[in-house]
Amino acid sequence: MEQLLHFFDANKEAIFVIVLSVFLGIEVISNVPSVLHTPLMSGANAISGVIIIGGIILLGHADLSKFTLEVVLGILAVLFGTLNVAGGFVVTDRMLEMFRKKKRN
Repeated sequence: MEQLLHFFDANKEAIFVIVLSVFLGIEVISNVPSVLHTPLMSGANAISGVIIIGGIILLGHADLSKFTLEVVLGILAVLFGTLNVAGGFVVTDRMLEMFRKKKRN
């Protein structure tokens, strides 16, 4: 417990920035109009693609014989980045489907 308190004390500025960015992100995303959703989702997919590449590079340089923090962070980065890209494409496809003209029978 003492190590955890020391970690929070040593990194309080970074923790504050992360918490503040979470609240700011929630506020910004909740006010985005639906017309801008598709371009923003494409940008988020590009960022997640970079995260996937970074996770693969991290795993490539990590010692996979040991289960270290590098391995866990690399696996999580690849997993969550892949889920975000796939989910982003699904949501973007559904948004674009709403704007397509319906076929007449």
